[in-house]
Amino acid sequence: MSNKSKTIHRLNVRTNITAAILSVLGVFSAAFGLKSFLIPNGFIDGGVTGISLLINHVTHIPFSILIFTLNIPFIFLGYKQIGKKFALWTLAAITGLAIVVSTIDFQVVTSDKLLISIFGGFFLGGGIGLAVRGGAVIDGTEILAVYITRKSVFTIGDTILIINILIFTVAAFLLGIEAAMYSILTYLSASKTVDFIIQGIEEYTGVTIISIKSHQIKESIINNLGRGVTIYKGERGFGSGVYQNKEIDIVFTVITRLEVSKLRSEIEKIDPRAFVIMHSINETKGGIIKRRPLH
Repeated sequence: MSNKSKTIHRLNVRTNITAAILSVLGVFSAAFGLKSFLIPNGFIDGGVTGISLLINHVTHIPFSILIFTLNIPFIFLGYKQIGKKFALWTLAAITGLAIVVSTIDFQVVTSDKLLISIFGGFFLGGGIGLAVRGGAVIDGTEILAVYITRKSVFTIGDTILIINILIFTVAAFLLGIEAAMYSILTYLSASKTVDFIIQGIEEYTGVTIISIKSHQIKESIINNLGRGVTIYKGERGFGSGVYQNKEIDIVFTVITRLEVSKLRSEIEKIDPRAFVIMHSINETKGGIIKRRPLH
């Protein structure tokens, strides 16, 4: 085996071990949120998990059977849409969740409805987020959303919102308005936790800077912020109210939201009249910025 093959093999092994650890942690976090908070108190979440909880509350069919059975079509859909490895990891994660929920008795932590909705959503969302970081899902709603998006004009966010509106509308009729409202709070807590686990506190911002002092700004970003820059060759359209057909360097960089204030200060020192455009970035890969990888 060549050195390159050995390196690739070691990376694959390390990636699979990391994915397995994240998935196991995700399964236990989700199971704790379900058994210690949501299931004993009749609260639900969105997505397939919410449908399973709702059916469990009405019919008393074991949640572990429902979560596994209802996710089977989405595992197959994930195989078709994303790939075999993703489908296998998802099958393992969902099977693990069903087994843990059915075999391990977690202690009920509280009967306070507000605490149940917030912390139940927190641990469930944490579990879902960790599973996603491990390359799997324990709720097939997003797989369905990706599929529908490719076949319609709806975005993934639109599709998930519509699905959850339907779930919580049914919950309002079956569980009562108050329980449905607390369940919506559970969903919001879970979704925000998922976002935090996947994206982390270092949510990225793309910054485009147009300035006649672009060279000084570039040097400041590199030396004072430790960030890389990309220079675009542009052409000025208007300057001082008069059209100017003049080339100019446009600076682009990616920073964390914690560095926005510092970057603004650096630009202000060099060129207070610089034109600055900022926009959120959900994902980055490569370059100086190092993200925690999704396996």
